[in-house]
Amino acid sequence: MNQSEIPNGPIPLSLLPDSAEIGRKGELLIGGISVDELANEYGTPLFIYDEDHLRSRCREALTALGEGTAYAGKAFLCVAMARLVTEEGLHLDVASEGELRTAIAAEVPGESIVLHGNNKSLDELSLARSYGVGRVVVDSFDELHRLQQLHQKDGLVSSILLRVTPGVEAHTHDYVSTGQNDSKFGFGIDSGAATEAVEECASSSGVDLVGIHQHIGSQVFRVDSFARALEVVVAFSEPLGLPELSVGGGLGVAYLESESAPSITEWGEMLRQACDGLGVQARVSAEPGRSIAAQAAITVYSVGTIKELPGIRTYMAVDGGFGDNPRPMLYGSGYTAFAPNRVTEDRNSITRIVGKHCESSDVIVREASLPENLGIGDLVATPVTGAYGYSMASTYNRMPRPPVLFVSQGKARLVIRGESVEDLLTLDVD
Repeated sequence: MNQSEIPNGPIPLSLLPDSAEIGRKGELLIGGISVDELANEYGTPLFIYDEDHLRSRCREALTALGEGTAYAGKAFLCVAMARLVTEEGLHLDVASEGELRTAIAAEVPGESIVLHGNNKSLDELSLARSYGVGRVVVDSFDELHRLQQLHQKDGLVSSILLRVTPGVEAHTHDYVSTGQNDSKFGFGIDSGAATEAVEECASSSGVDLVGIHQHIGSQVFRVDSFARALEVVVAFSEPLGLPELSVGGGLGVAYLESESAPSITEWGEMLRQACDGLGVQARVSAEPGRSIAAQAAITVYSVGTIKELPGIRTYMAVDGGFGDNPRPMLYGSGYTAFAPNRVTEDRNSITRIVGKHCESSDVIVREASLPENLGIGDLVATPVTGAYGYSMASTYNRMPRPPVLFVSQGKARLVIRGESVEDLLTLDVD
């Protein structure tokens, strides 16, 4: 992106949570509370989620995608989030023992949980079965064997979906593309592994095959990718006469002013039309995650160092980094930035926002447009950080992870407290 292509107007509200509004002094309010007030009380870095935004997207997903729709917990999960999506009528997709135990702690009903994972252990499967998890998405023959092994011990029968790979390339980053033939996930349709898995299910007393599952990747903008995958999967699944078909998730969201993405409602309409055209008789469900959580949150930082390199660029170092948002480092993901106390101002100053980790790759925004004359101690923020920010956070350089707030109608509640260095030291053994 050259200099002329970098936006320099005020941050568009379309990138901010639904409740975002501008205060009398040009400051940003979320949930009726100024970001500056929240940062002063809870410190920075800080994740701020608009709770009403989350609930609105859950309701939209339920309306657009139907009964059985599951929120993909990997996007962002904590006890409060698990309770929220359950209250709004969604199921919950979990992909590890930690996510499953979070759902259990939130008292999510077992029948509302979908268990994913390409390498589920006996302990994970045993926990899921004992809690009455509604669906296990089986990813391998080894997993089928483990479920049969557990059945021989306790007599329980697991209701399962088989995850298949349709051989469709999603238009997204290679690292989050999962539907191609060369994938660690699922049973390949082209290879015959999916047919073999169906046959093994028929001969197994430990599983009840109720449906097929597919997922082509994450941050997918082109709905035709979903439609092409459906054609392949439906041709495989419908002759089986199974009652359920899950199309997975992966709908993309706009992170930049130059991007646009289909809404959950538009995605649901596309899926309905495609399924109707293909004559699908099974109940169709989906697993949105990013499209529910991403735009609901912003991350707020404090500026600690500004370093001008004449003729090269200006670096602005903040008190977070890839420890709270690894996506730019992992995928080259783009973000925008703004000053939450100066939201209405033009952003004419170009700087590179970096974190405080000991890595040159610790870049949050490569070419950030910000108001002029920001200084040490000022706040900067990145929008659309509600998905795959905190959930992928690390403690590299022994930096504790930030707190997470839910805000709504003038009230803020802490849903994940900030870690301390003392927390990190509790894991050390003398």
